[in-house]
Amino acid sequence: MASFSKWFSSGSLIPVNDIAVDLGTANTLVYVKGEGIVLNEPSVVAVEKGSRRILGIGLEAKRMLGRTPENIEAVRPLKDGVIADVDVTEMMLRHFLKQVTSKRIFRIKPRVVVGVPSGITELERRAVRSSAMAAGAKAVYMVAEPTAAAIGVGLPIETPTGNMVIDIGGGTTEIAVIALSGIVSNTSIRVGGDELDAAIVTFLRKNYNLLIGEPTAEAVKIQIGSAWGEEADERTMEVKGRDLVSGIPKTVTVHSQEIRECTQEPIQAIVEAVRRALEITPPELSSDIVDRGIVMTGGGAMIRGLDRLLTEETHLPIHVDEEPLTCVVRGAGRILDDVHKYRGVLVT
Repeated sequence: MASFSKWFSSGSLIPVNDIAVDLGTANTLVYVKGEGIVLNEPSVVAVEKGSRRILGIGLEAKRMLGRTPENIEAVRPLKDGVIADVDVTEMMLRHFLKQVTSKRIFRIKPRVVVGVPSGITELERRAVRSSAMAAGAKAVYMVAEPTAAAIGVGLPIETPTGNMVIDIGGGTTEIAVIALSGIVSNTSIRVGGDELDAAIVTFLRKNYNLLIGEPTAEAVKIQIGSAWGEEADERTMEVKGRDLVSGIPKTVTVHSQEIRECTQEPIQAIVEAVRRALEITPPELSSDIVDRGIVMTGGGAMIRGLDRLLTEETHLPIHVDEEPLTCVVRGAGRILDDVHKYRGVLVT
């Protein structure tokens, strides 16, 4: 608690140089107090094999995915919501924080609030802390992503009323019931947008003998992917890749119904996780959820028809935030704006 009391002891509760970070599997977002979201970049790093020299970070590196020569690889240092490569994550985080701080005058090193998965282990927590400290943070505080997402959408988490959040990221889906500033029940599965991309790659390889890369699969998911079929909203898309038989590039036309069917497994895994979360929710909070519904955040919330599917499966109203991708970092930013109110949700 000493570190918290130091934070509050200054005349101003939070100096202007405090930063919030959503360190996601797919994207990293940075929020600066008083300015809002100042950075939104893919969590991708291009490195030279052998020397491990960094050749590109963020959007520049994402453009290299599937296009690199043998001596270069574009990697995602975070996998399933946690740090898979500590060294590369440190370099990526340092790069993003430097990008943010170099354009501003900071009196001292910034304090950083990082959104992390609620099921994070102590080892993973230490990796996040060491990455942020190595990247130039003075102190690192962590907040569970579902809690940050709930704060970001404006839910009254400090009240005894139950608030349920489904946060679907690139690597994980987290479902949490929050009351009195704490997570009462939590279900976390390592299924997210990346699993849907992998399912699309597998489907096109098996059914069309077409080999595509991760960026193409993501584009297919965004443009014609869906969880619920509406006849008036069916779409088709031309997909380009390499023919596995002839080895020659070719184009095939794919229907949204095919993509919906091939992504059923990961989508059903998310539905089952929501069911399990509802089953372990205390009855008093369940009645609140019936009245208030469930809020869906994260990039996965943008999958067409997923809210409709969950409504049909749970018979509960599902609300999708207007900007689901930024909920976690917005919530972490609100914590910076009013630390006294939200101090109970921070983990050192």
